[in-house]
This record gives sequence, structure tokens and C-alpha cells, in this order.
Amino acid sequence: MAKRSKSSKPEITGEGRMPGDPTRKQLVDSMIRVDHAGEHGAVRIYEGQLAVLAGTDAEDSIREMAAEEQHHLETFDAIIAERKVRPTALAPVWHVAGFALGAGTALLGTKAAMACTQAVEEVIDEHYADQAARLGDDEKDLRDTIEQFRAEELAHRDKAVEEGAEEAPGYELLTGAVKAGSRLAIWLSTRI
Repeated sequence: MAKRSKSSKPEITGEGRMPGDPTRKQLVDSMIRVDHAGEHGAVRIYEGQLAVLAGTDAEDSIREMAAEEQHHLETFDAIIAERKVRPTALAPVWHVAGFALGAGTALLGTKAAMACTQAVEEVIDEHYADQAARLGDDEKDLRDTIEQFRAEELAHRDKAVEEGAEEAPGYELLTGAVKAGSRLAIWLSTRI
């Protein structure tokens, strides 16, 4: 029987699999696929924000966060290649949608861009925490990478709050919509 972890989902062990259930490899590949897609989307969000907010007081903070997201993406690019995991077929959609989300919120102002960052990073925190809890010791390197990136995503969230995210006009509506969209993107990218 699979051990229960901190999350409500069992650790991925392959034990107790029912006919038709994904294999352990398929489950781990799905995690890698969605993380790769998410980091690609994050890079594009920051590119969209910078297209609008370059030359403003927010530029340095955005560039710093964007550089960390680029590192995350490069790491998952390497993991995808090394493990021969198929990337999501939705990559072209996330390429456009990420940039549009970043630029669109930045057009609403710096605080709205920061609210977008806060919302995305809160969803990613939950997502990475769930994944880390489900990975066994045989996936220690992947789990360690996810935990490191989770800590960096939380730092981005904190930076966004520090820079006025919660003061954005329509904050609750904006962050609710961004969180819902982020959760949908995660769900789709694990499957497609």
C-alpha cells in the first residue's frame, strides 16, 4: 500500500496500481512536463511585464525574478531532454498566453503586475509542495530541485507583496482570475 504523505495524495510508488492507472514513470513524467510548461509560462509572463514596464522603478525587480525563472526553465529543459519526457503540446498556447498575461497586467500598472506575480507564485507554491510530498527518495534529486525552486517562487511572491501587489485595483478579482487560470494551465499541461 502507498504511504500517505503530507498532501492528500499518496506518494508515487507504483504500489496499489489499478488496471488503467498511469505507471509511476508516467506520473513522474507528467510532473516534469507540467513544471517545464509552468517555467516556460513564467518566463513569458515576465517578458510581457518587461515589454510594458521597462524603464520604470519595477524593472530591476522584474528582471531579477525573470532571471531566476529563466534558470528554472533551463533546468527543466535539461531534465526533459535527459529523461526523454514529451513536453506539453500546449507550449505554443502558454508562449502567447504567458506574454499576454504579463503585458496585460502590466498595462494596468505596476501593482497589478505584482498582483499577477503574487497570484501565480501562490498557485505554484501549492503545486510544488504537492509534488515534493509525493516524490519518494528514489526521486530525491528531482524533489530537491522542486523544493529549491519552490523557495525561490515564494521569494518572488514576497517581493511582489512588498512592491504593492495587494494595493492593485481590483486585487481580489484580478488574483482570483489569475489563480484560476494558473490552476487550469497546470491541469491541462499534466494531460496534454
